Amino acid sequence: MRLFLLGFILTLFSCGTASEEENTAMPRPRGFPAMDIPSHQYQSLEKGHPFSFELSKQAVIKKDTFALSEPHWMYIYYPRWDAFIQLTYKLVEGDRKRLDKMIRDSYVLASKHQMKANRIEDAILTTRDGRKATVIELEGEVATPFQFFATDSTTHFLRGAVYLNTATKNDSLAPVIRYLKQDAIHLIQTLRWK
Repeated sequence: MRLFLLGFILTLFSCGTASEEENTAMPRPRGFPAMDIPSHQYQSLEKGHPFSFELSKQAVIKKDTFALSEPHWMYIYYPRWDAFIQLTYKLVEGDRKRLDKMIRDSYVLASKHQMKANRIEDAILTTRDGRKATVIELEGEVATPFQFFATDSTTHFLRGAVYLNTATKNDSLAPVIRYLKQDAIHLIQTLRWK
């Protein structure tokens, strides 16, 4: 009987205790990075470009140094999130075929994300003063969730795309994407050709 009781007590102790290492090996719930989203505050783009607009005070302008970049190509860089809005500017030169090609190229660049996009939707955005721009929203695990282009159809063409330099899933980055999208829309609303 004593042997049975001793065996029973040893069994209880061996089943009921766990080492510290075993306790910490439990799967943890999936977490999302905390996003510190500031309020929107804007400043004017420096002079020296054939256009002007307002950009976020959270961002800095970086010149596009890509070998094929043209004058007035730039990044509106957000160091807080390692994200940017890439801007490319081209002259239309009154050439309707040239303008049509720029518009077509903008749609081609957006459609390159079709493999990863759950949805691609374009719309015309009318600014407060009646000017129009095309915005393209891409949903899913895409590198650029928001793109746009604006033109006066005779002289100026500006294309923009929001990029996030991270492997974090876009659903986790939704607050940042919303912030950048609002900044891009504000850029369009305040865009003026010179």
